[in-house]
Amino acid sequence: MRPSRCRARTRSAVRRPSRPDRRPRRHPYPYPRGETMSEIAIRDDRAAGRLEAYAGDEVVGRIEYFVLDSPGRALVPVHTIVQPAHEGKGIAGSLARELYAVSAREGVPVAPLCPYVVKWAARHPDEAPVADPELLSAATAWLTAHPGRF
Repeated sequence: MRPSRCRARTRSAVRRPSRPDRRPRRHPYPYPRGETMSEIAIRDDRAAGRLEAYAGDEVVGRIEYFVLDSPGRALVPVHTIVQPAHEGKGIAGSLARELYAVSAREGVPVAPLCPYVVKWAARHPDEAPVADPELLSAATAWLTAHPGRF
């Protein structure tokens, strides 16, 4: 009987001999590419309803939100947007963290409608208290009543 050509290779069988004359492989660009989070500034433009992340003079990400007044005051994030060239650097997470920090400073809850902020809040329960269901339904009703806003 002939041996099969399709043998499962063990890890040791696949290894190649080390070559001390070669440098170790490195990714073409080290993470993070470009600016670091310490070079990102986050500003709240309450009049426009945006929490914006800046790299220098360029807006590289933002959370669009509105302030709900009834049945209680709340910050309601609707969209999180990060420019494609700046994705994967933690900008969206920093924006979400800052949104919850602003809400804590002002003493108002966050009623997230933005899918990213909802997921972020679920991963960070110590920083993001669970939203009141009544506020969430009121925020959804407000957004439905103002379709051109976002």
